[in-house]
Amino acid sequence: MREAQARDGQAEKPGRALPRLRHDCGDLAMRIAKDGTWFYRGSPIGRKELVCLFASVLKREPDGGYVLETPVERGRIEVEDAPFVAVEMFWRDCADPFVPNPKPRQCLTFRTNLDEMVTADSEHPIRVAIDPRSREPRPYVTVRPGLEARINRAVFYELVALAQPETVDGRKLLGVWSEGVFFPIDEAPEGLGVRRAAE
Repeated sequence: MREAQARDGQAEKPGRALPRLRHDCGDLAMRIAKDGTWFYRGSPIGRKELVCLFASVLKREPDGGYVLETPVERGRIEVEDAPFVAVEMFWRDCADPFVPNPKPRQCLTFRTNLDEMVTADSEHPIRVAIDPRSREPRPYVTVRPGLEARINRAVFYELVALAQPETVDGRKLLGVWSEGVFFPIDEAPEGLGVRRAAE
């Protein structure tokens, strides 16, 4: 039998481990509330270290759902808004390392409720969803692919204080710059002078 498998190219190499299939656990009865609190079966998870561990394996599904995924198992969780909350913002001047004699430019870095630091740039954009009826803004910054942090109200006020008017694709917008990228916040008020954003 072994000789036949070897002839067919099916012989197993000595010591080679077979890959483990990932087990789908279904619904994990876990929820992330709008304020960033993690719950399991209705009770808040009090240990921040445990929450950080769960957050490290959090992923976004193509259908928009959220899962905790390890090499051996995965399970779905509920996220009320965004999985993280941006609770602090740091402003600094930075420079483009690929430009000779670069001029300082504004960089905005956010700290999440789980102490993850993310600087807004082309891969970590800021977006502001505006409610069409109330005009209330809901600002977010991308932390990891598919995963955002909702920018809390106090931090958003700091962000708006740094806003400046620009013209983008013929539209007059208010927004902020970070790492050489302009992020719109809302339409610029009428009568406010604007300049054209760099390409």
